[in-house]
Amino acid sequence: MSEQPISLTEAPAGYADWLAELKTRIHSAQQRATLAVNRELVQLYWQIGRDILARQAEQGWGAKVIERLAQDLRTAFPTMKGFSRANLMYMRAFAEAWPEAEIVQQAVGQLPWGHNLVLLSKLKTPSERQWYAAKTLEHSWSRNVLVMQIESNLLARQGNAVTNFEACLPKPQSDLAIESIKDPYRFDFLGLSEAAQEREIEGALVQHVTQFLLELGAGFAFVGRQVLLQVGDEEFFIDLLFYHLKLRCYVVIELKTGKFKPEHLGQLSFYMTAVDRQVKVEQDSATIGLLLCKSKDKVVAEYALGDKTQPMGIAEYSLQNALPEELKTNLPSIEMLERELQGGEHE
Repeated sequence: MSEQPISLTEAPAGYADWLAELKTRIHSAQQRATLAVNRELVQLYWQIGRDILARQAEQGWGAKVIERLAQDLRTAFPTMKGFSRANLMYMRAFAEAWPEAEIVQQAVGQLPWGHNLVLLSKLKTPSERQWYAAKTLEHSWSRNVLVMQIESNLLARQGNAVTNFEACLPKPQSDLAIESIKDPYRFDFLGLSEAAQEREIEGALVQHVTQFLLELGAGFAFVGRQVLLQVGDEEFFIDLLFYHLKLRCYVVIELKTGKFKPEHLGQLSFYMTAVDRQVKVEQDSATIGLLLCKSKDKVVAEYALGDKTQPMGIAEYSLQNALPEELKTNLPSIEMLERELQGGEHE
């Protein structure tokens, strides 16, 4: 009689923990293997691109040699993708953008080739490409998310809000808090007009909470909307409450559909104090407040924060797509990049 498989409840003591450990080990090994293969591929592409550049410079070969090379390589390696004329041109551009071989050991060299195509096509300077490459590795962005972050101009927006974090928070927490806040925030994914009211925006943000969290950035966890706080005999409601996992603190977000006014900070301060006294526990850091408004005068915002002892930030938000027209027309779409990587019209 054959043995019957045992269920997990009948497994020996310690089996479940051992199985979980094995799964983690196997998953880690798979990730390391994928990264190793990816590094080898990126290095190969860089070397091919460098050779094309060198031979064109030294021997005067024209652009037609790339088309000939594409045909010969696909004949020699019929099962391999990536040897289209378009992709060979990207290899050449990659080597031209990163002339030093050490680059394949840095962040760029650890990204999949498709991510590198995005960096090459959508960014102009090495410093921008390095910044987005590092953020992609840090946050494990997919290619589509990387495109979205570039098109939303994250580099210029991150850490750009008016805050008093440096005066109210110890280092390095103040530096992390500053980098965690953007200005402006882009809520174009809500599909609302500029005339939308605060409650309408709040509801839409909660309805699209996944995209909202992506726009807020890494570390934010959603706690609730219109969170009730009982203070004395009165009830108060916080627009949006989050917890930041890296800062280890609550973040109170208040929305204002008009221009920033100094008195807005009084309401935000009151909510922050209530959260500190009623919600925060001893292990949590001081609550941070973020006021999101339609517009602000930067000088007025700086003056308003000047005498505040609680950590606060003031940032704008936009409900419409803010991508400049020249970027919309000049940058290739992710679909175009994918077609080129797969060989495009030359496959």
